[in-house]
Amino acid sequence: MDIVPLLDWIGEARVGALFGLLTGIVFGVAAQRSRFCLRAATVEFARRRMGASVAVWLLTFSTAMAWVQAASLSGLMRPEDARMMAVTGTWSGAIIGGLMFGVGMVLARGCSGRLLVLAATGNLRSVVSGLIFAVVAQMSLHGWLAPLRDRLARLWTTEGGSNVNLLHALHLPDWFGLALGLALAVLALVVARRNRIGGARLVFASGVGFAVALGWVLTATLSQVAFDPVTVTSATFTGPSANTLMFFLEPNPVLEFDIGLVPGVVIGAFLASWIKGEFRFQGFEDEQNMRRSFTGAALMGFGGMLAGGCAIGAGVSGGSIFVATAWLALFSMWIGAMATDLLVDQRGPMAQPA
Repeated sequence: MDIVPLLDWIGEARVGALFGLLTGIVFGVAAQRSRFCLRAATVEFARRRMGASVAVWLLTFSTAMAWVQAASLSGLMRPEDARMMAVTGTWSGAIIGGLMFGVGMVLARGCSGRLLVLAATGNLRSVVSGLIFAVVAQMSLHGWLAPLRDRLARLWTTEGGSNVNLLHALHLPDWFGLALGLALAVLALVVARRNRIGGARLVFASGVGFAVALGWVLTATLSQVAFDPVTVTSATFTGPSANTLMFFLEPNPVLEFDIGLVPGVVIGAFLASWIKGEFRFQGFEDEQNMRRSFTGAALMGFGGMLAGGCAIGAGVSGGSIFVATAWLALFSMWIGAMATDLLVDQRGPMAQPA
């Protein structure tokens, strides 16, 4: 794909933001139509059900892995060029941050990506919770919480100044990632069939995984021809939410992939909900629910920044290129979410709907 004429026309920064916008729109449409949600999947699993949410999450995760690994084998992108693979990883951050994020997404009734999608469909609870998430994420990156995050992240880190590629660490062949993705996709389809999920929802669930691959390929392509250094990344919402917030507050903001990604998700999810007649304004049910959501959003903001990514960034984008700390963070998110559902919702006066 020759993007040099586009670079000459609008410049590298605008191309990066345009690629983020495109990735975000695809993600927003697909996530809204498929009702993709890690929180819902973990709640189903914690309650010993392999339901529709588990099937959708598993199909998204597996197709993202298959698409990304196929792109890697065909030379469209290299996992080792990804920022999360090229920097030092933190095992302690993945464990502590992943657990915090898992707790937070159950309390907030949605991960950061899900809150963004819901906000675009008129859910005012998600709008406010998403803003709290972004503010806490920014505080954890450059503000008052940054020293604590840095201290926890440094407790246990990867060696050699880079993260660990699970495929290489386990001495697995390059094609194993693609084979595993396809095998998990078959498992997801079996679970989907048992739950009688319609074909359209399955296609959109695969579309979320495709959006992750699209982000990797587009930023990798841009990095190869751009004059200035370009971060090879994909869909994630912890850092981008904080960066997008600051973009509108700083006097001299800089365009990049992240700045296009978040508005793209909002546009895509809004259009999808509007076309299907599902856009409607919703608020908090009561004061207790509001406190719960605010606490969950704050935990996700700090936990996601500590873990190196959110349920999408670490759980799907990082998992698709086999970043070891991303897989550990994803596992910790599942544990934190399942424990919170067991201790808070299942034993509470009223279980929250999945």
